[in-house]
Amino acid sequence: MAEEQSSFSNMTGQVTKTKRSAALGFIFITIFVDVLGLGIIIPVMPKLLQTLGHFDLSMASKYNGWLTLIYASMQLIFASIMGSLSDRYGRRPVLLISLFGFSIDYLFMAFAPSIAWLFVGRFIAGVTGASTATATAYIADVSTGHKRDANFGLVGAASGIGLILGVGLGGYLGELNIKFPFMAAAGFAFLNGMYGLFVLPESLKPEHRRKFEWKRANPLGSLIRVFTKHVGLAGLIGAILLVYIAQKAVEYLMSFFLYEKFNWSMHSVSWLALFIGGLLFAIQAGLIRYTIPKFGQQKNIIAGIIFYAIGLTLIAFVNRGWLVYIFMIPYCLGGISGPALQGYATNKVAKNEQGELQGAITILNSISVIVGPFIFSFLFAHYTNKTSGIYFPGAPYLLAAILMIISTFLAIRSFKNPIKKTRSVKPAHTA
Repeated sequence: MAEEQSSFSNMTGQVTKTKRSAALGFIFITIFVDVLGLGIIIPVMPKLLQTLGHFDLSMASKYNGWLTLIYASMQLIFASIMGSLSDRYGRRPVLLISLFGFSIDYLFMAFAPSIAWLFVGRFIAGVTGASTATATAYIADVSTGHKRDANFGLVGAASGIGLILGVGLGGYLGELNIKFPFMAAAGFAFLNGMYGLFVLPESLKPEHRRKFEWKRANPLGSLIRVFTKHVGLAGLIGAILLVYIAQKAVEYLMSFFLYEKFNWSMHSVSWLALFIGGLLFAIQAGLIRYTIPKFGQQKNIIAGIIFYAIGLTLIAFVNRGWLVYIFMIPYCLGGISGPALQGYATNKVAKNEQGELQGAITILNSISVIVGPFIFSFLFAHYTNKTSGIYFPGAPYLLAAILMIISTFLAIRSFKNPIKKTRSVKPAHTA
């Protein structure tokens, strides 16, 4: 009898483990599909806007700025709301709604008869696309200890691979038909949603759920709390924000720049994206494992931001298409500053305040997506407009380089004023 119970217990454990593995696989695919969809849009969006609006790249970049502003603003606002809703009603329904919402957005973009419909689609995508917080919360629910850390690492890998493959796929399918990339993204999101409908169990037990409160869904709350508690981090946080904003000149405007200045094809943009992805992977997975222990965080931060500034300046004045590949090397070497910046800030707060700090840094990135593409798109439009007195498509990259230089000074100033590490905040006692 005891042997039968033991056998039954083992079988139950294996089934539970299999379900958990299937659920984690779904979460990774969800994040992959989210980023894949963003990558697909990068090489195709300029041509789609030109096709629907019947105007040049200069005007198309303005509309791209507005579209990105709508999408990023909705994502910033609804990230906390969706996360709080998942705490109230569970992770499963929020994740599934997000996926099916993404599918609807991509269909809007594929069959939009006018640019106005693109704004509707981007609004829906911003609301439903704020699923990363829920996805990571799901991972935290079903994994513990070192496995949790490893699973979060896989989330980063899924995001990186999704972006690279998305840009490559978008360029390839876009050359066949401008609608194909969006139809493919819609199909991926819908199939993943259907898959989750059958294999994804709920991870948050009813007894662990909390009441939904609007004040806890404030997207800027963690950022304000970090500024209030850690005044000494203000300079460093400012440096991080400027770096994030400057990066958006490459991430959101490069395809417009290359189409305008060198008349590249979508295939050409896709190959460059794959080259950049390979460089970043080598730097993030290999180089920083050597440079940070060897030279320390502060030197990596300064060197990395300077590399960014050099790369952006070279791109601003590039006069041959093939040189873009060469000039991307110093830009990508700037990637050594990111982990060092986060690590340096992390070392200055208590262990039980790390989540709040990381939440604040995530908010900074969201703000940069709102501000950066909007400013750079309008700057690009101004200096590529036929009525403008100066033709300078590289203007956004020169501004981005200036922001990087300012960021360098903010970081150096922060280093000269040592930040005292805060003590752990005592947990509140409950009656």
